[in-house]
Amino acid sequence: MPICIPNDLPAVTTLENENIFVMKEDRATTQNIRPLQILLLNLMPTKIETETQLCRLLSNTPLQVELELMQTASHESRNTSQEHMLRFYTTFDDIRNRYFDGMIITGAPVENMEFEEVEYWPELCEIMEWSRTHVHSTFHICWGAQAGLYYHYGIRKRHLDKKLFGVFPHHTERHGSMLFRGFDETFMVPHSRHTESDEKAIRAESQLKVLASSPQAGIYAVSTQGGRQIFITGHSEYDPRTLEKEYLRDKSRGLPITVPENYYPQDDDTQDPVVTWRSSASLLYANWINYFVYQTTPYDLGEIQPIREKRRQEKPEQPQN
Repeated sequence: MPICIPNDLPAVTTLENENIFVMKEDRATTQNIRPLQILLLNLMPTKIETETQLCRLLSNTPLQVELELMQTASHESRNTSQEHMLRFYTTFDDIRNRYFDGMIITGAPVENMEFEEVEYWPELCEIMEWSRTHVHSTFHICWGAQAGLYYHYGIRKRHLDKKLFGVFPHHTERHGSMLFRGFDETFMVPHSRHTESDEKAIRAESQLKVLASSPQAGIYAVSTQGGRQIFITGHSEYDPRTLEKEYLRDKSRGLPITVPENYYPQDDDTQDPVVTWRSSASLLYANWINYFVYQTTPYDLGEIQPIREKRRQEKPEQPQN
């Protein structure tokens, strides 16, 4: 089944050229079924690239998904045209009274800053608090996962000695996890980050379950009981050339960067990268949509039950309005 996105979103042409079934919104409105309502809070600077990557993965299910794109009102995108943002993106004020089956919070290039120093941190805190009562399952990616773990559970991050950069082998820690149903015993995931959340604090938090990890990249997937909140530290959604773009960008700026590990054959950056994570990425998102959204979300979205976790005392305070 297709993903339903706005008729003129740039991702439509790319996905149709890849033979991916995309249902434009005018056709979807004629079908007498309730599509899953998925909200994407896109914090990445490369908005269109990220939209396309996630649309590609969300389309790989037998379910109709209706995607809503959201930006922060407290930060203006400098890398994507305002025409695109005004045409396709909403803000939190526009949707705060709505309910969603699922929500994705992306990564953001602000990991070297303290959370409270990020321009849109107060707004993001308000959105994350709102997600506890208005979203059935929230899927946090990379910095979005760090931010969620910090806001909801008080788990801090630390700086790595060197950038974690490449594609690394992972394994599941909970073999019965539905999020990793059908996965091979070893699967590959791209990572690109300078920081990591405190592993000891994550494992010590009784409300969190570590689902998958890597000897090199550390914890990869964390979930609450029932999957109402899922935290993913890597970038399974990355395209084949995304790491290469980051590598060449940093190299041209004279920044300290090494060839991405396990990416080019024999670490030769003159060759094409080898894609080893595409199938596991598709399965990850299909499992999330199927087992943690579709099969447990109420038909009437207004009946979503609040997440009632016992708050950690050191959890950052919710910003005052």
